[in-house]
Amino acid sequence: MNKEIDLSVSNYGTVRPLHYDIAVLPWGATEPHNLHLPYMTDCLLAQAVAIDAAERALNRYGVRAMVLPPVAMGAQNPGQRDLSFCIHYRLTTQAAILADIVASLHHQGLRKLLIVNGHGGNSFKGIIRDLVVDYPDLIILVSDWFSVLPAKEWFDNLGDHADELETSVMMHYHPELVRLEEAGPGRARPFALQSLREKVAWLPRHWTCVTDDTGIGDPALSTADKGRRFAEAVAEKYAKLLKELAEAKGVEELY
Repeated sequence: MNKEIDLSVSNYGTVRPLHYDIAVLPWGATEPHNLHLPYMTDCLLAQAVAIDAAERALNRYGVRAMVLPPVAMGAQNPGQRDLSFCIHYRLTTQAAILADIVASLHHQGLRKLLIVNGHGGNSFKGIIRDLVVDYPDLIILVSDWFSVLPAKEWFDNLGDHADELETSVMMHYHPELVRLEEAGPGRARPFALQSLREKVAWLPRHWTCVTDDTGIGDPALSTADKGRRFAEAVAEKYAKLLKELAEAKGVEELY
């Protein structure tokens, strides 16, 4: 536990005398993850990877980033809201939350914010474009931690929700929260229309039509070691990103 870089366990006495180069904001959702992972999986994993990266950035490069508490307000597909305690947050709600966070950080002098996203249903690009109109001196980046590296090089049976990747990384960071023996098979039904299968057009998947256990991807081959190796590789990428961002004095130095 490093109180210098994790705001969820830190205090003002620790933070006050320190200089921070960048803020890191984990963002997830509140939704079921098959039958074996907790509702807060997306938040927990985004936060854990972010903290891992911030520790590496501090220890290796002397770059101090503060990881903010994770935001659990995620956008859901149709059908997911039918599932008990699965909460859908509108894009306008997410935009308002991010705008308030940005306004506070900017007022306090921070000019760099990295959003580490853990939920595939979230989309921040349009929101960020609007925010940088209001804050042209602010660098805001977003990254889906699970897409930073090609997952097929680490895992055997990929899906995209409560699959081998998410389960393995949860087994690494939070083994006490994983009940792999209770997992469903995560079988997903494809679109009946060939054009949709070929991605000629996009529409949100209706979750209860696609999966019976809320999972997409069989987690049976998950291991903590697979999760550790993947998470560490992603954290290394983020640590280097934090270093490079800290070295850039402003937006113009990104080019």
